Amino acid sequence: MPAQLPAGAKIRYGGDHNPEQWPREVWDADHAAFDLASIDTLTLNVFAWATLQPDEDSYDFALLDAVVERTVAAGRDIVLATSTGALPPWLAHRHPEVTRTDFQGRRHVYGQRHNACPSSPVYRRLSAELAGRLAERYAGTPGLVAWHVGNEYGGFDGGCWCDLCAAGFRDWLQQRYGTLDRLNDAWNGAFWSHTFTDWAQVVPPSMLSEHWRGPDHTAFQGITLDYRRFQSDAMLANFRDEKARIREHDATTPVTTNFMGLFRPIDYHRWAADLDFASWDNYPPGPREHVRTALAHDLMRGLKDGAPFWVMEQTPTITASRDVNPVKRPGVLRLWSWQAVAHGADAVLYFQMRQSRGASEKYHGAVLDHAGRTDTRAFREVAALGAELAALGDAVLGARTPARVALLVDWDSWWLAEMTDGLNRHARYVDTALAYYRALWQAGAQVDVVPVTAGLEGYDVVVAPMLHVLHDGVAGRLGDVVARGGSVIASFWSGRADEDGNAFLMDVPGPLAPLFGVRVEETDSAAPGVVNPVTLIDPDREGETAEAATTHVESVVSEASLVFEVLVPQGAEVVGTYGADFYAGRPAVTRHRGPGGGEAWYLGTALDDAGTAWVVRRALARHGLVGPYADAEDVELAVREGADGERTAFVLNHAEVAVDVVAHASGRDLLTGRDVAAGETLHLAPTDVVVLREDAQTTRR
Repeated sequence: MPAQLPAGAKIRYGGDHNPEQWPREVWDADHAAFDLASIDTLTLNVFAWATLQPDEDSYDFALLDAVVERTVAAGRDIVLATSTGALPPWLAHRHPEVTRTDFQGRRHVYGQRHNACPSSPVYRRLSAELAGRLAERYAGTPGLVAWHVGNEYGGFDGGCWCDLCAAGFRDWLQQRYGTLDRLNDAWNGAFWSHTFTDWAQVVPPSMLSEHWRGPDHTAFQGITLDYRRFQSDAMLANFRDEKARIREHDATTPVTTNFMGLFRPIDYHRWAADLDFASWDNYPPGPREHVRTALAHDLMRGLKDGAPFWVMEQTPTITASRDVNPVKRPGVLRLWSWQAVAHGADAVLYFQMRQSRGASEKYHGAVLDHAGRTDTRAFREVAALGAELAALGDAVLGARTPARVALLVDWDSWWLAEMTDGLNRHARYVDTALAYYRALWQAGAQVDVVPVTAGLEGYDVVVAPMLHVLHDGVAGRLGDVVARGGSVIASFWSGRADEDGNAFLMDVPGPLAPLFGVRVEETDSAAPGVVNPVTLIDPDREGETAEAATTHVESVVSEASLVFEVLVPQGAEVVGTYGADFYAGRPAVTRHRGPGGGEAWYLGTALDDAGTAWVVRRALARHGLVGPYADAEDVELAVREGADGERTAFVLNHAEVAVDVVAHASGRDLLTGRDVAAGETLHLAPTDVVVLREDAQTTRR
């Protein structure tokens, strides 16, 4: 379904506000501070189930009424959460079956959050009932702009392994496969005497059944693959339950939930159609993760066919859940917030507005610290950013990314590749996808991150890292890109397995072989740190275009690692060869030209960043898609384009040093009001941001 975003006049700014944790005299101080910071949107009621419903048979909305009334009086908009991400104690005490059983087979008692079994009829009934009562009471509230269902679905280890889930899994399997014969075929049941003769014999794959060492070590990949699909669908059913009850009382206000970016347990593509708009919580795993964050932003934008998304949470200063929690350095909050807007965010919100006085997040960063001060560095930066967003107004609201490059992300491939024996467990799906995305990002390409089911008609370059599971139709759509003159790039381990997780009974890369003109003779693996030099030689070194000649060097030696597929060309030309081991001189990288003038690159090894960039830039240059700042390390270019064709370019300096670049276009910097001429030097200090509304007549590179 197309995205339905909350209406507004600007990029929304605010975050999680939890007045139920504070005496009422604090509320006025909070709102006075929010005025200073240009806060316009508050998320309320995220974890208040125990307050709203003190027992199974009674509800008490008095406190939430007061919170909502105070927020409305302040003129702020409301994102109202359903509070169902954390159980109240009475519910687990009265109905112990609502608590989850973990991967180790241990039934949990009451505690923490994300502790509900998604298959529990009691949990499903009571959570949906609460959502319905909230909608009945608060639908039509002035400033109510969105409903926020649950919270960070899939937390902990991504599911439950109890008897209720076992029964739900069996029902799910019957719907998927229909017959036991089909199930046994999908799971290759003849192996290790796993032929099931009754649905009741099927149990969840866990440390008590198919697994050893952990969730990535399973005797039967097909069983575990299906259980991950089932758990994702089971939690989606919880979301649907609550949304349906909301819709009984509120037919129009958009409904969402907060995703977690590159989060393995939940297949967000399977959820996308049910969300009215996408939103996510941006907590990078380290201080220098701007490329990974950009990938996550693009993934979230791609969930709703390129429509804008929201950052539902980010920290102003520090997180609280890691062994080491460094503070954001001066300017980084602003830089990362503008990066979100540059990639399509129409809201930038925080967790949390005031630091909690106790429990696990009492030292998590907040707009207001425990003392409620407004003279801290953190608050000053929050307020300054709020003023900038207010001044920007609706200049980029609703604008989209004009991408001609697509990167395919597939949860089935992610899940299966990382739990398959006989390969290399150090080669990880996200690391591989990020390596290719980093090359695209540094080259300044505008990228859509899309599912393997997406149409590819609008893209000149399609990158498919670790396309391990080949779904029906994907090979044909990739072939169509090449047939019309486009470029396709795939990595090692691609085309290995069907949708059941079984190997194709043909040469690797399976049904992709005709497209890439290559077969894999054998696959070697090595421990981290072991490298094999791959010499890449420019296949277009004679007769290349002038633009292509300026964007790459003729050859490079790349330190390849982890996976070494020995390739046998079957129509493809050799681009890279191994330099060591018994397969020295054998092909590692190939390119196959299609009849329509397109090309299909196959990289049978994990090249280092320089080698990956060498290949990616060749494909981009062929279509004129290398950006103007490609050679300025850690300078990011992101573009949003409105329905009227107006383009806004965001130039962001993530480098730790100042950088001088040549402006690619004329226009006005919307942050400073300064006019910029194409060709003039832009001096970018560390964390600097330029938001350039390009002149329509500008000739762009």
